[in-house]
Amino acid sequence: MIKLSAVIITLNEEKKIARCIESLLSVADEILVVDSLSTDKTRAICESYGVRFVEQKFLGYVEQKNFALKLASFDHVLSLDADEELDSTLQAEILKLKSNFTMDGYEFNRLTQYNGFWVRHCGWYPDTKLRIVKKELAHWVGNNPHDALVVKGTVGFVRGDLLHYSYDSISAHVLQTNKFSTIEAHSLFSKGKRATLLKIVTRPPYQFFKDYILRKGFLDGHYGFIICFINSLYVLLKYAKMMDMQLNKKT
Repeated sequence: MIKLSAVIITLNEEKKIARCIESLLSVADEILVVDSLSTDKTRAICESYGVRFVEQKFLGYVEQKNFALKLASFDHVLSLDADEELDSTLQAEILKLKSNFTMDGYEFNRLTQYNGFWVRHCGWYPDTKLRIVKKELAHWVGNNPHDALVVKGTVGFVRGDLLHYSYDSISAHVLQTNKFSTIEAHSLFSKGKRATLLKIVTRPPYQFFKDYILRKGFLDGHYGFIICFINSLYVLLKYAKMMDMQLNKKT
């Protein structure tokens, strides 16, 4: 059976990391945690499972995940976030794959829980993610904090869901939206991207229309409306913060 490394990056994930690791125990031959100097019980919890624990000051989401990918011991790597876990179907299918990886990468659907509610629309499901790759053919790309794993080669699909435990409250979503929109605004600005008043006026309502109508967010009830509205707020904040940087000529 082909050996598989599972890689996770963490920072103060004591509430969620155990669930993630436990879902990997039956499929991974190595569990590698690259931690950004956590100050809670993350390290103790990880070490209680016998994982390989490496500390690395945070380099940025894309950079940190590329750093972790390079440290994996085996040629095939499964990448998860600390707030994710493999469901039972996905675990069983990955075990089958390990007898014969025929593709260079494998993707599967991600199902997100929002304040206890499983979101099946809003552009959040199926939210297919590439997460198993041949190490030498893959790397992470994107504008921080939004990262994506890419592989040069063939890609297959695996049944089952990657369960994503995102926000425990609406307040947590709003706080993360403010934080992540700042990070992405800086990332885009540093790459020479610029905001315009037209983008500020048109992009947020279009985002809401796309997520709530075209992606059927309305089928997720009141949480669907809230998620789609905050998604549009994210777009507004991103461009507004970029405009502020342009006016003040700072990064």
